[in-house]
Amino acid sequence: MLRYALPATLALAFASAAPTLAQTPEQFYQGRKMDMVIGYSAGGTYDLYARLVARHLGAYMPGSPTIVPRNMPGGGSRTAVAWVFSVAPKDGSVLATADQSLAIAQALGDPQIRFDVTKLVYIGNPARENNTTAAWHTSGVKTIEDAMKQEVTVGATGGSTSSQYPKAMNALIGTRFKIILGYPGGNDINLAMERGEVAVRGSNSWGAWKATRPDWLRDGKINILVQIGLEKSPDLPNVPLLMDLGKTEEDRAVLKLLSSPTAIGRPIFTNPGVPEDRVKTLRAAFNTMVKDPKFIAEAQRENFEIDPVSGEEVQKIVAEIVSAPEGVRKRLNEIIGGVEENTGPAKPRQ
Repeated sequence: MLRYALPATLALAFASAAPTLAQTPEQFYQGRKMDMVIGYSAGGTYDLYARLVARHLGAYMPGSPTIVPRNMPGGGSRTAVAWVFSVAPKDGSVLATADQSLAIAQALGDPQIRFDVTKLVYIGNPARENNTTAAWHTSGVKTIEDAMKQEVTVGATGGSTSSQYPKAMNALIGTRFKIILGYPGGNDINLAMERGEVAVRGSNSWGAWKATRPDWLRDGKINILVQIGLEKSPDLPNVPLLMDLGKTEEDRAVLKLLSSPTAIGRPIFTNPGVPEDRVKTLRAAFNTMVKDPKFIAEAQRENFEIDPVSGEEVQKIVAEIVSAPEGVRKRLNEIIGGVEENTGPAKPRQ
């Protein structure tokens, strides 16, 4: 009988992995230290939501593991996803969060997407909410119509919603946004607006503004120009919905596709290859956590709104976005594909 021998290093890897993979979820997670990899810098809403989940999720899991946040900014969160997808242990010990627009980027054939977002394993999204584009109060831009009359600088992290929304508005509704790339996270863009480097933040969720900058809303420091979602937020009745601004049926279909990832929100996921029983454990823990009054109370103290989406539902939404009709994907790609000439943060205005 013909026999094949595994290389010694590969055989050793299988031998060492086998006992771990054979463990029950309770055995595996007992006293374990897990990682929560955050694709942006500290202080932004992806960071804050991930840290909120990290503080609580382990309490709902067998073995009560500790979850430690790790910021890994770069490439509009692509750096973190690439590491999680290809390098991180595929055993359920690593969770992550990254930009909700990565599914759109993959659907459009973004060459910087060196992973398959449909193969990431989604654990859940704590907050389904509309995104917004907002202008600093001294910019002279109070409405989306104002952004059609003058060139307006917009701070963005990279090929994320922070640059995609302004690109789409330039192409389809006639705004004159000049996109400045290179900011590592949303909090950095907020500081840039305060310093006068940029006039507009291309994307931030409405709930995040209420949670992290309630004083800005109270004092009129920002003007919400447009909201991005599939229906208006109840407390933004007079702010236009992006997909309603399309001039033709085709334009509105393109803007609807661009708006659909709002249901992905601030997703928590792990990498492909994680044993199914651990995936079920993580998803069950998430579903229990987001309903627990203790978790909800802390979120409310931090002014975070909780409107959860299950991991299974996020998985379905991501798959639907990636497989959207070719014609709509092609048109959206023509609009938001490519890279701007500006690759670094702007200098403060004198």
